[in-house]
Amino acid sequence: MARFIIRSLISTAITLLIVSIALFLLLEVGSGDITLKILGVFSTPEQRASYRNQLGLDAPVYLRYVDWLIGNEWRAERNVGYDLVTVPNPQTGEDEWWADVNGQLTRWSLEDGELFALTRQEDGSTIASPADVTWAVGENGQESFWGVDDKNNAVKWVRGEGAEVWVLTKAGLRKEGDGPQDYIPLRKGLIKGDAGKSLQYGRPVSLTLWPRVRNTLILAGAAFLVVMPIALVLGIIAGINEGRPIDRFISVTSLGATATPEFVTGIFLIMIFGIWLKWLPAVAIFTSPDAIFENPLLLALPVLTLTAVELGYVIRMTRASMVEVMGSPYIRTAILKGMPYWRVVVRHAVRNALMAPITIIMLHVNWLIGGVVVVETIFGYPGLGKYIFDAAIFGDVNAVEAAAMLTVTIAVLTRILGDLAYTFLNPRIRYA
Repeated sequence: MARFIIRSLISTAITLLIVSIALFLLLEVGSGDITLKILGVFSTPEQRASYRNQLGLDAPVYLRYVDWLIGNEWRAERNVGYDLVTVPNPQTGEDEWWADVNGQLTRWSLEDGELFALTRQEDGSTIASPADVTWAVGENGQESFWGVDDKNNAVKWVRGEGAEVWVLTKAGLRKEGDGPQDYIPLRKGLIKGDAGKSLQYGRPVSLTLWPRVRNTLILAGAAFLVVMPIALVLGIIAGINEGRPIDRFISVTSLGATATPEFVTGIFLIMIFGIWLKWLPAVAIFTSPDAIFENPLLLALPVLTLTAVELGYVIRMTRASMVEVMGSPYIRTAILKGMPYWRVVVRHAVRNALMAPITIIMLHVNWLIGGVVVVETIFGYPGLGKYIFDAAIFGDVNAVEAAAMLTVTIAVLTRILGDLAYTFLNPRIRYA
């Protein structure tokens, strides 16, 4: 068993690496000019070039992938010449990048051609003073200096040649002078939990993603606790009553629920319970991050929609497996020997019949976590599915990449859990 788990973890790591490469290439290379999606079609080539430089998109593809996966502070430190560290912002709690200059956390800024050092104080404020630095002289005679700016970038300033930079604000693009000539957006890397900054929200992806993951886990967990026991019980009842009216009723009803798309079921439930009867909230409006705990009824209609869709799949698989097991020779022998019918069903048939449904259940755990885009969009539920949808529409590649890798990780881990569950249901199965 230990050998099987180790092999599974190694294959999982290889799978995630291959998926990460494919995902990165599809989103950042195959999707075209990202800056055009962010700035709009009316942006000028100069504006897009400036913004592309700020995002670090001028770097080669392989280097951007390495930065995204394992971080780039090691590369930036070689240019800056100081250790780079992160310190939480006292107001927002977000990590800020600083250079450790002889024990002093320092950033730099260029104003009117003069370089200033911004030294961090204990309360998070900074004190500006003329920078006492040595400018490096290049082969072409240019004097340059690498430092850390106030936007968490390692940047390169050229003395006497401050660049004109287009900065994206809530009011639109704004032109600024004395800008750096080159940028390295600092990040720790995906494997350390830092997927970069969200282009949509202007905050670290981890801070915008995890609250959505929590909401989806609650929704998926509630749906799972409702769906699976009901589906397994109904599937077993239908299987041991093959051909009888109750079997026909359960089979036809579950088939109808499965064949109905999520958006149809969701709208149908909204019209009946949200608008007509007014028993449940028609949409999941979150007035606070913990609204789901303050008003659990916000979960009612999304859970009912997921239940209607998921119920049919598991019922039909459980029924088919139960019918096959009940027709097995050892089940007929146990009944002919006089064992109580329900004892045969519960102790012998059910355990073997659950082998096939386990696969379906594990596959649908993945769907519940990452594939509830339609349900979350219909009800305005702020979960992972809607997060991916909104990020894809906006062109927020960092957010889409992080969320997609999270769902892939859940998928491969649930596969391993499904394999392990087989050994508990059937002792004859052993993994070498």
